[in-house]
Amino acid sequence: MPRSESPPPQKRARQSSSTEHENGTTLPPLSLSILGVEPLDEFIKEIADFVYLHIMNRPQDAGGKIEVEAKVGLLRDKFTNQRMTSHAAVETSKSTTTTQRFWSLTATVLSPTFTDVRFESNMSIQQHQHFNKRLNELKMASSQPNFPSTPLGYSHLHLVDTFYPSDNPHQDKIRVTRDEKTGTVVECMRKKRLGDLNIFSPKRKVDWRVSVSLEVPTPHPIGSSTHTRRKDRLSYSHEEFSIDLTQVKSVMSPNSPPELVHELEIEFARPSLLVATAARRGDLNQPEQERNAFDELIRAFVNNIRILVRNAGDS
Repeated sequence: MPRSESPPPQKRARQSSSTEHENGTTLPPLSLSILGVEPLDEFIKEIADFVYLHIMNRPQDAGGKIEVEAKVGLLRDKFTNQRMTSHAAVETSKSTTTTQRFWSLTATVLSPTFTDVRFESNMSIQQHQHFNKRLNELKMASSQPNFPSTPLGYSHLHLVDTFYPSDNPHQDKIRVTRDEKTGTVVECMRKKRLGDLNIFSPKRKVDWRVSVSLEVPTPHPIGSSTHTRRKDRLSYSHEEFSIDLTQVKSVMSPNSPPELVHELEIEFARPSLLVATAARRGDLNQPEQERNAFDELIRAFVNNIRILVRNAGDS
């Protein structure tokens, strides 16, 4: 086999002459791997590939902007309505039930073709209060000089979403969002879902889902709305991400009682940057930092949602 022309990766210095090292009482410096590099994190790459695929294959004639978000919630079995477990009873016909064993001990990216579960974007009021407290504490701590990361921003929003049917029955409903205090229209758009990726977290109190959507601006609709929802949103910003903790009150019809849910999501604050880095992903004509920027953004995105999931508290 011909020898590579590039020099081998440098090793970290090992002080083999040290008596402590020879006695095995102190760990010497270790290389990242036998090649001196960090191995690829396949979990993060799976999510990065999913997001990349939907960004690059998005409808080019629809316009609008990409939205990539991760929501905290629960994966529920469609047949039992219970939270998904490592042993899930799945109905295979009208008269028989079989058991699918996942044997998952840690967070698992589920195949998009696995359709026996549904994602419920909701949490208990106790978890909502827990996240509110923790995020507020983090916001206060981030303003201190010795905080190890970038300070967090904060805003408290009161929004009202009103939904209208589309003129085209094959298109999604139109959503008009207003500032509840001023009545000012914040946005008017149609949201087209491009793909969902569910992540099952058997050791945590919650699961999560990554979604890629296309938000297409539309003129204000004419006619009667179908339903409304009010959002009391605590929004925290950190570098390239927005973390939103929202209490949502939906009214589906004039005579129906309001439905109250609590949501936690993180999304990219600058989707245009994500799209631009996706276009340069893996391009050998680009500097290394540029061609790896997309995966770095996804890595930070996944790390943030992992931190939130691990701090979900008790239900």
